[in-house]
Amino acid sequence: MRDYGVGIVGCGHYLPDNIQTNEELCEKMLDLTPEIILSKTGIKRRYHVSKDETASSMAIYASKQAISKSGIDVSEIGLVIVASFSQDYLFPPMSAKLHLELGLAKECQILDINTACAGMVSGLSIASEKMLFHDSIENALVIGVEILSRFTDKKDKDTSIFFSDGASAIVLGKVEKNFGYQNSKFRTDSSTYESVRMRGGGSSFPINKITEDLKSLFIEQNGLATWKQAVTNFPVVIQQLIAHEKMKIEEVDFFIFHQANGFLIDYLMKKMKVASNLTYTNVEEIGNTGSASIGIALSEAFEKKLIKKNSNLVIAGLGAGFNFGASLFKMQ
Repeated sequence: MRDYGVGIVGCGHYLPDNIQTNEELCEKMLDLTPEIILSKTGIKRRYHVSKDETASSMAIYASKQAISKSGIDVSEIGLVIVASFSQDYLFPPMSAKLHLELGLAKECQILDINTACAGMVSGLSIASEKMLFHDSIENALVIGVEILSRFTDKKDKDTSIFFSDGASAIVLGKVEKNFGYQNSKFRTDSSTYESVRMRGGGSSFPINKITEDLKSLFIEQNGLATWKQAVTNFPVVIQQLIAHEKMKIEEVDFFIFHQANGFLIDYLMKKMKVASNLTYTNVEEIGNTGSASIGIALSEAFEKKLIKKNSNLVIAGLGAGFNFGASLFKMQ
């Protein structure tokens, strides 16, 4: 039995300078209005990278901020996990670029994962459990980063109204026993596997076919199928986690969700009969930043001092495929 826990000891995030408002987006789609976008998504604006920015440059900025806030030295990081589906290259893994730019030790393990927008929940779970199993890992760095504007057809009203760019980073460290990471639950419903996808770049869609079908270079999304998956499975995975820990929903002090859609978060809180002030949302001002969104929301919530000591925090996300995840942390 370990005499320590693994908890969140530092958060950081990065958003580009370029902001796209609903008004600007509607200039390219005459059948939409800013009011319609807001009524469908709860989103007012999105952040887009400049031409010189990359996923790794944003991730490095967020990571340095998180490491600084944690008070640790980079030499103390023994694991780096990057969650992304818009990384710089198909390979090598972007975690290697982070390892290089941050100057991490050769003993530090690197790992890239792709569970789409559930990436941060998956990454935190993997890192926490590995740290609890291997006491030689003092700290882990988990990063969520996306540049979705480069994979979004600006004239496609099913995707362009949602997606944004950004990065987040979370440092995990050892905390007092019984604090920190408690458990996770995951759930997969692959019945509508291809409802959200991007074909270009995958081995099932080789380069000669990409030139024939430009749509393959962009994210494709079936909004209705995505909504049905979310409202069906998202509450279940959270309830399963709470039940497994022999807790009641009333014992959860705060929730951080993947920022996909403002109305979805509102639906979830009402479905669980939880007061709206027990979560923090930024989707209205930031949009959907994919695997970066949970970390950005968490970082901002810490900055606003919304997450208290000794509180029970649930972090929950959903990703294409579809996969759902929820983790419970006891804040020290």
